[in-house]
Amino acid sequence: MSAEAWRLPRRSSFGRSHVHAVAGCYFVASFAALGLPPYLTQILPEFGDGSARWAGVLYVVPTVFGALGAPFWGRLADRFGRKRLLLRAQLGLTVAFLLAGWADSLATFTVALILQGVLGGTFAASNGYLGAALEGSALSKALTLMQGSARAALVVAPIVVGALSGWLSPHRQYALLAVLPLTAALLLAALPEPSEEGPAESIPGTTVSAPASAPVVSLRTLYALEFAFVFSTVISFPYLISLVEDQLPGTSATLSGVLFALPHLVYLVSALAVHAAVRDRPRTGIVLGFACIALGLAGHGVADSLSALIAVRLVLGAGLTLGLVSLSVLAADCAKGRAPGGMFGSLEFFSKAGAVAAGLAAAAGSARFGPAAPVLTGSGAAVLTVLAAPFLLNPHSHRARWSR
Repeated sequence: MSAEAWRLPRRSSFGRSHVHAVAGCYFVASFAALGLPPYLTQILPEFGDGSARWAGVLYVVPTVFGALGAPFWGRLADRFGRKRLLLRAQLGLTVAFLLAGWADSLATFTVALILQGVLGGTFAASNGYLGAALEGSALSKALTLMQGSARAALVVAPIVVGALSGWLSPHRQYALLAVLPLTAALLLAALPEPSEEGPAESIPGTTVSAPASAPVVSLRTLYALEFAFVFSTVISFPYLISLVEDQLPGTSATLSGVLFALPHLVYLVSALAVHAAVRDRPRTGIVLGFACIALGLAGHGVADSLSALIAVRLVLGAGLTLGLVSLSVLAADCAKGRAPGGMFGSLEFFSKAGAVAAGLAAAAGSARFGPAAPVLTGSGAAVLTVLAAPFLLNPHSHRARWSR
C-alpha cells in the first residue's frame, strides 16, 4: 500500500505503520480460528465421534459465543482502554487454543471452543482500537485493510493446516498455532493507546475533514445491512464443495479449493481501488454489491461448466468486495462521535448473528433440497435487501450521494 493512500487526517502520531501492525497481528492470530474448523471432521473421531456428527454444531459454537460477548467487551474497551482489551482478546485466543490442542475429551474440546468465542473477538477489538485512533476516510481504509487480512487468512490458513497435517494432526495444531496470537499480543503491546493520543491534526498537503454531520445511514440500518450481507454470503460457504462436485463430477480437491477462494482473491486484488470508487457514494456501492451477490449466487445454481462457475464466482467476488468496502465506509461514518468499542462490538454481534443464521439455513436447505439450496437462498436474501434499500437507506441525508 502506498504512502499516498494514508495521507489523510489522523490523530497525532498514529499512522499507517500502526494500521499495518494491527492488520498483520489479526492475520496471524486468526490462523487457527479460520484454518482449523474445516478439519473438525478429522478432529472429532479422536474423541470417539467417529461419524463427526457434532461437527456442524461445533463449527458455529465460537461464532455464537463470540456474538454474545462482543458488545460486552466493546463497552469494557471504551471504559478501560482499547489497547488493553485488544491484548485481552489475543491472550484469550492463546488460552483457548492451548486448551483445545491439549483436550482429551469432547467435553473439554467443546469448552475450549466456547472460550474461543467468549475470550476472543480480535476482529471487533482491532476495529474498536482503530476507530479510537482514526476517523473518516482513514478509518474506512483501515477497516478495508482489516477485511483484507480476514480474506487472506481465510484463503491461506486452511492450506497451511492441510500441509501440516502430514506431520501433526489438526487437533494438536491448535496448541502449536496458539503461539501466533501470543506473538501478536507481544507485538501489539508496543503500540500506543489511542485514548492517550492528542487531537486530530492534518498532514501537509491534505484537507482536514469537515465538521461532523448526520451519518449517511442510521446505526440500526448499518446493523441490518451487516446482518443481511453476512447471511447472503456466508450461506454459500459450507456446501460449496458439494455443489461443485454435484455439477462438475470428478473435479479435483485442489480446483474446488481454488473456486472457493476465488471471491476472496478478488477482494484482495481490488479492495483499495473499490474503496477509492465508493468512499463518496457508499449507498450506491452497497446496493450494487447486493445486486452482484444476488446475480452471482443465482448463477451457481445453473452453472454447468468450469468456465461458468469461474464467471459466477468472479461476479460473487465483485459483490463481496463492493459490499465489504461500502460497509467499511458506512461503519467509519457511523463511528464519528460514538464510543468505537461499543459500536464495533455491537456490529460484530450482528455480523456473527448473520453467520449463525446462514449456517443453520444452509444445513436445513441442503438437507431438504440439495447443495444448490444455500446459494439460491442467499441470492433471494440479497434480492430482498436490494428491494428494501430505498427504505433502509436514508434518502434525506445531504451527505448520502448516489452520484457525484
